Amino acid sequence: MQLALMTEPQLGMTYETLLDLARFAEDAGLDAFARSDHYSFSGIDRPHATDALATLAGLARETSRIELVVLVSPVTFRHPAVIAKMAATIDEMSKGRFALGIGTGWMELEHQIFGIPFFDQPERFARMEEALTYLHHAFGRREGAFQGTYYSLEAAEVLPRPANLRIIIGGSGERRTPRLAGTYADEYNFVFRPAADMALRIERARDAAKRAGRDPDKLAISVMSPVITGENQADYERTLARIAAADPWQRTAEELATRYRDRGLPIGTATEVRNTVSALADLGVSRLYVQHFGPYE
Repeated sequence: MQLALMTEPQLGMTYETLLDLARFAEDAGLDAFARSDHYSFSGIDRPHATDALATLAGLARETSRIELVVLVSPVTFRHPAVIAKMAATIDEMSKGRFALGIGTGWMELEHQIFGIPFFDQPERFARMEEALTYLHHAFGRREGAFQGTYYSLEAAEVLPRPANLRIIIGGSGERRTPRLAGTYADEYNFVFRPAADMALRIERARDAAKRAGRDPDKLAISVMSPVITGENQADYERTLARIAAADPWQRTAEELATRYRDRGLPIGTATEVRNTVSALADLGVSRLYVQHFGPYE
C-alpha cells in the first residue's frame, strides 16, 4: 500500500505551509503529496485559497523525489489546452513527478463567486470526457486531430510532451466516473465508503478498461480518507482530542469518533488502522491518500 499526504489548502494554507508539508511528506518517505483544486469553500470565513497548479509548479522545484498530485482539477476551471500546457510544464519542472487529476467539479458556490460557468451535470461530464480525449491527443497517446462539441485540437505535435505523466480521474459517481476512469485514466480515485460500494466502483472501472482495450490490472485504484490514529489507545485519544479542539464546526471528540466509525474510516489505534488499510488492499486499492484538514489539525 502506497501512502500519500492529501491537503485541502482552501481551508487556509499558504504556499509556505504547503512547502513545509510537502517536505515533511518527502522526508517521511511517503509516495506522494497531493492537494485539492478549489477557489473557495463554504463554511470557512475568508478562505485563503491558492491556485493548485501554480503551487505544485513551485513545489516541483523545491522537492526532489516525491510525486506531486492535483486531486482533482475541475474541468470547469480551465480549457483543456491550458490544462495540457500547465501539466506538461510542471512535469518538465519536476522531472516527471507530476500526476494530473481531473474531475467534473462539484462546488457550485466557488463558480458563483468568481463568475465561472457551472454547467449542469450532464454537460460537465460531457465536457470532462471531451477534455480527456483532448489531453490524450495533446500528450501523444492518440494520433491525429480532435474535434468535439466543446473543444478541438488540430493535428499538430504539442510540445513539451510529457513522457510518463499519469492521469487520475476522481469522483464520487458510481457509473459515469468509473467508466471514464477505466477508459482514460491511469489511476481511479474516490473517497472512502462502505466496502461493497468500493468493490462495485472498482469492478465497473476495470470492466470499462477491458471494453476500451486496455489492461484492467494496470489501472491503479486509490482511496482518499481522513485518519485519526495513535500508536496505542492513549496516543489515539490525544490525537482525537487535539483534532476536536481545533474543529471549525465545534464537534466533540465523541461526535467525531462516532462519525468516523459509522463510516468505517481508518480510526483508532495503529493496529485498528492497519486492519482497515489491509481490508482496502484486499479490495485492490494500492494507494491511500491521507487527508489533512490543516489548519484545523
